[in-house]
Amino acid sequence: MRMCMNWAAITFDWNQTRAFLATAEEGSLSAAARVLGLTQPTLGRQVTALEEALGVALFERVGRGLVLTHTGRAVLEEVRAMGEAAARVALVATGRSEDVAGKVSVSVSDVTAAYVMPGLMLELGARAPEIVIDLVVTNSLSDLMRREADIAIRHVRPEEPELISRALRAGQVGLWAAPEFLRRHGRPGRLQDLAGLPFVGMSDAAGMVGYLTSWGVPSRVEDICLTSDSMVAAWEMVRRGLGIGVMSDEIALSTGGVERVLPDFSPMSVEVWLTTHRELRTSRRIRVVFDFLAEALAR
Repeated sequence: MRMCMNWAAITFDWNQTRAFLATAEEGSLSAAARVLGLTQPTLGRQVTALEEALGVALFERVGRGLVLTHTGRAVLEEVRAMGEAAARVALVATGRSEDVAGKVSVSVSDVTAAYVMPGLMLELGARAPEIVIDLVVTNSLSDLMRREADIAIRHVRPEEPELISRALRAGQVGLWAAPEFLRRHGRPGRLQDLAGLPFVGMSDAAGMVGYLTSWGVPSRVEDICLTSDSMVAAWEMVRRGLGIGVMSDEIALSTGGVERVLPDFSPMSVEVWLTTHRELRTSRRIRVVFDFLAEALAR
């Protein structure tokens, strides 16, 4: 169904929104004027015209700098989407949108690589067989600005203003253990019953104790029976009955072989952020993979 546009509500033009977007992204009128090839007074007039057309203040002057207002931040998110759409139009118009074949590197944790990506890669391969995916498997944050990867799936919100990111659905985390472990140690009925039980750490022992105690789980360093910097290895130890582990509900249920410890206890939620660099606006190949992952991971 074609959406009915409210044409009367659109009282600004793209040049004005482009001037606002560049100013917000570059941090000043002078820097924005340079990247757009305009004079600073011309750019300033376009930003002012947009504010007048919308009837709001988008920036506040702080010393010699500009700071987005609350409304300006909200408008910026929508204008970024307009900018990305405009870039896609330009790609189509120049024919570069057809240049899809090639490699795209995607940075993921080892847990995501092992338990989430195989199914997604089968689906993407059927949709775009000309794209070759290079999985950069690391439990550290890849530096996209230094091109350590084209796209990253992260569990923390990116702070770099130069990156493009999209928040996906959040998942819940729980405590899990193998049925054999629960038969040996009994089934805890409350948090206090976890005291003294062995845990498998997906970080160093002190770090694991820090997480557990912050969630109200009684824990000591000596309760951490095994640690590994590989989350896949640690999780397999949990599945084999060595101890209680922490894992997202989605992966725990998909891998099987475990039961929820304290079913009503969900200590935290896990954010999922899809992040890339600005080449998204000029590379059709990266755009195809980014859009596919955004769709697939939001299901």
